[in-house]
Amino acid sequence: MPESAADGRTWLLSGPTSSYAVHVTEADELVHLHWGPRLALADAEALAMRPLPDYWPFESPLDGREEYPVEGGARFVRPALSVRTAERRGTEWSFAGHETEGDELRLRFQDAGLAVTLHYQMRDDVVERWATLVNEGEEPLELLRADSATWTLPDRDGWRLSQLHGRWAAESRLARAPLTYGEKVIGSRRGHTGHQHLPWVALDTDATEERGEVYGCALGWSGSWRIAVAQLPDARVQITGGAGYDDSGLLRLAAGESFTTPVFAGLWTDGGFGGASRAWHAYQRAYVIPDAGRDRPVLFNSWEATYFDISEEQQTALARRAADIGVELFVVDDGWFGARTGEHAGLGDWHPNPDRFPEGLAPLARHVHELGMQFGIWVEPEMVNPDSDLYRAHPDWVQFQPGRKRTELRNQLVLNLAREDVQEYLWQQLDTLLSSAPIDYVKWDFNRCFTDAGWPDDPYPQRLWVDHVRGVYTLLDRLRAAHPGVAFESCSGGGGRIDLGVLSRTDQVWTSDNTDPLDRLAIQHGFSQVHPARVMAAWVTDSPNTQLNGRASSLRFRFVSAMAGVLGVGGDLSEWTEEELAEARRWVELYKEIRPLVQQGDLYRLRPPEGGLSAVQYVRGGEVVVLAWLQAQRYGEPVPALRLRGLDPAAAYECLETGEVHRGAVLLHHGLRIGLRGDLDAAVIRLRRI
Repeated sequence: MPESAADGRTWLLSGPTSSYAVHVTEADELVHLHWGPRLALADAEALAMRPLPDYWPFESPLDGREEYPVEGGARFVRPALSVRTAERRGTEWSFAGHETEGDELRLRFQDAGLAVTLHYQMRDDVVERWATLVNEGEEPLELLRADSATWTLPDRDGWRLSQLHGRWAAESRLARAPLTYGEKVIGSRRGHTGHQHLPWVALDTDATEERGEVYGCALGWSGSWRIAVAQLPDARVQITGGAGYDDSGLLRLAAGESFTTPVFAGLWTDGGFGGASRAWHAYQRAYVIPDAGRDRPVLFNSWEATYFDISEEQQTALARRAADIGVELFVVDDGWFGARTGEHAGLGDWHPNPDRFPEGLAPLARHVHELGMQFGIWVEPEMVNPDSDLYRAHPDWVQFQPGRKRTELRNQLVLNLAREDVQEYLWQQLDTLLSSAPIDYVKWDFNRCFTDAGWPDDPYPQRLWVDHVRGVYTLLDRLRAAHPGVAFESCSGGGGRIDLGVLSRTDQVWTSDNTDPLDRLAIQHGFSQVHPARVMAAWVTDSPNTQLNGRASSLRFRFVSAMAGVLGVGGDLSEWTEEELAEARRWVELYKEIRPLVQQGDLYRLRPPEGGLSAVQYVRGGEVVVLAWLQAQRYGEPVPALRLRGLDPAAAYECLETGEVHRGAVLLHHGLRIGLRGDLDAAVIRLRRI
């Protein structure tokens, strides 16, 4: 519950270990007081008494201290809010009051017909922040920029910035470097979250994996976005972020219209990068991910086994093999609908191909259920092929610029989901599809970026960038409400749409199209900095990896790599030998035993995937599992020991693989060497408190 000081201008939010405090000055300026270790309301009131610095005219006393910088007046930092009307630009607000509802604090401000509400909510030690803007005047106003929040860090020397960068098939790679003066800007101009950056940053000065202060911020938005990290001239640091990349305009608000920004969440911890990750994971499982307490099933996906050349008979044969190794969810990927015999046609026509599925999907789905598995399908609703019934009927439904060529990437165009008629068409198509057969799971893909984001018939076409994403959210919310038993996976050519916004509407995400198990260790290491294993889909595919690099790897290494998340199988089971199928059956059975720890437990990154030995550990209650990978050995060096973390130092733990009993701090040595002996390159080691 937020605390308010007697003056009605100072507020404190506190979690189990941290506090956040703000203050409105007598001049109605909202300033930041504290973000860090827990403190009392009296401490926040004392901080509010400190005067702002008296700078020369070339600097502003507000810069680096203002909680939500607006454009206008004596301010020189990047504004979080930039507003334009026919008569003026900028904001000169006055404080209009505050209110609390449950755990939420709302601070209200007014400026010439514009009402601004800043929202705060403490979820354990994660602070959720967002803003609502309402046009209460009679004339329209334009939101050039409306960020969700600005985060202010305490005065420190030597800040270091962590971020996740990448590209297609190489997503979520961790980069950590000193922060220098000026701005570091990351984001996406592509209409979706993007493969190039995840909307997350972390800052520290001297943190290790398990010790030291870490400040982190994660944005919940699945379209274009921007996060700017600025070290100001006086060395203070602020982080500003929200929807949209440029300041060319988000929305135009007519009289009475409003816009609510996405959530920008922040976390402080003194438990190092590992402590920050575990806090982010717990927050998402508790407050973001739908039905997060239910473990995700082991799935089989048909894509790499069949590509577009599919039939009901062929899928039925694959389903029998998948069921035999213990798979729980069978997914038919691309090629089941319309005229979809390749990537040139069919997108937009979401009905089963009559030649491939003469009686629709229901017979295959029922057979899959009879085999004891759930049934799933692949869709790409936001896209359309020019060679489709949908495009021939409605060529104006795509994003396009008048007088310009319509850019086709992967032989497809992007539907304009900002249009309500497009949303309604997709609702009817997908609702009919999900009602036509016992479908339990939908893999929702998005396989190209925005390039021609135009809307010629709309008076403010720039709104497409925001309203397309809101249309996707509306459609997902509507489908989930109408079909509560259906799970959804977010995919965008792999990891191109992963953020807190889409995770609040989906059950898991496709981490990367790269299924090479060695590459995946680094991708999964970066992903784990902010997102939990409970949503991280990972597949075992064929070797050599013909899709990417031709690298050969053992079935053991492939399985243990994929067991670090939501296990899936994507290889061509019709070509696997009986020995391979038997080994796969054993790995699937073992995964089901450790699944509650992997998907629901606390993660400890024991050794990063930088060559040699790498390992992760999961702890839940008195159970422990370690996944280890031996990437290389040189000069006859022995396998190094692993010191486990997060255990009860007064307890004893039995290694289930060796029968050894460890007391106090556990140093895995003998069991690890047994698990990685000879030609064995990966190991699963389980311990139980006794």
